[in-house]
Amino acid sequence: MGGIAFLVGAALVAWFVLDSLRSRERAVALGRQACQRAGVLFLDDTVHCVKTRFARDGEGRLAFRRVYAFEFSETGNNRRAGAVVMLGPRVESVDMEPYLAEQ
Repeated sequence: MGGIAFLVGAALVAWFVLDSLRSRERAVALGRQACQRAGVLFLDDTVHCVKTRFARDGEGRLAFRRVYAFEFSETGNNRRAGAVVMLGPRVESVDMEPYLAEQ
């Protein structure tokens, strides 16, 4: 019985890790796209997960809500904050700290 519990636990951990990697890859792409549209630099070409918790989607199903932070710069000499919020595989929002656009 303990062996089955171990296998189920290992499978759940493997699923969580793979799901997190897919979500992170999507968040990187979304952060990069948001920066390209805004005409700013997507710094370090990465995001990092700052929060993971359970939440309900629009249909009432339980899913992980993950908040990924990233940094961008309009000049290359500063760092500003941005965030991508994912609920399961869906994007909830992409936010960027206010900045001065080049004119």
